[in-house]
Amino acid sequence: MKFAVLTPLGFTVRTSEGYWQRLTTKHPDITDLEELVQQALADPDEIRRSSRDDGVLLFYLSRREKRWVVAVVRRLNGDGFLITAYQTDAIKEGESIWRR
Repeated sequence: MKFAVLTPLGFTVRTSEGYWQRLTTKHPDITDLEELVQQALADPDEIRRSSRDDGVLLFYLSRREKRWVVAVVRRLNGDGFLITAYQTDAIKEGESIWRR
């Protein structure tokens, strides 16, 4: 297990070492941002439901003005699994379900 983080929505998001390695191969810019990805899950600025998939949540953490770290999570049977994480300059459309 790479990490397991309790979210403000009351469920835990997990990822394995192997999955984290695949994720950082696809998004090398987050290789050194593991702590920020975990912080985005534990203490986000905003959580949105994906406009394309009701089972997917996007956890946004502001890194600096107009720059966010995003952790994308699928929740199945009460457990959360990290799908991907990346940096972005825009918050995606979708229903806002939680704000700090």
